[in-house]
Amino acid sequence: MNPLADVLGLPEGTLTRVIARLRNRGETVATAESLTAGLLSAVLTSVPGASKAVRGGLVVYATDLKWGLAGVDPVLLREHGAVHPDVAVQLATGARDRCGANWGLGLTGVAGPDPQDGVRPGTVHIGIAGTGLDVATITFPGDRHAVRAAAVRVAVDLLLEHLGAP
Repeated sequence: MNPLADVLGLPEGTLTRVIARLRNRGETVATAESLTAGLLSAVLTSVPGASKAVRGGLVVYATDLKWGLAGVDPVLLREHGAVHPDVAVQLATGARDRCGANWGLGLTGVAGPDPQDGVRPGTVHIGIAGTGLDVATITFPGDRHAVRAAAVRVAVDLLLEHLGAP
C-alpha cells in the first residue's frame, strides 16, 4: 500500500513496476517540474528502492528557473510562454542531462483556476527524454489538485510505456 499513490489515484503496483523496470535495466530517471512542483519526484521516491533508480528533480515553478536550472531556451519561453509542448520536452532533456539520468520527465501546464499566457486551465504538457524525445499534451477537467494529480498519473504511465515490457 502506498498512501501517496492512493491519494493521486495511481493503480496499485504501478510505481513499483516503474522502479523495478528502471532498476532491472540499470537506468535512472530525473524530473523537471513546473506544474507539479516536485509531486512527481515525491511519488517516484515513495517506493522502497527508488534511490537506485531516481537521480533527482528540479522544481522550476518560476519561469526564470526553467532556463536557469533546466536549460529551457529563453527565446522559446519569451515567444510561447512557459506552457508549451516544446518547453515540456526541453524540461525533460534538461532534467536528464543536468541530473545525469537516462530518462527525463518534464511537466508544465496550467492548474488553474485562471488561464496563464492565454492557455486555459487543465492544459498539461508532459515531455519525456530517453533514447528519443516525446511529448503528450492533455486537457484535464477539475480543480488544480485534480489537474496536478492527473498530470502525475500520465507522466508515470508515459514513462512506463517508454520503458516497455519488463
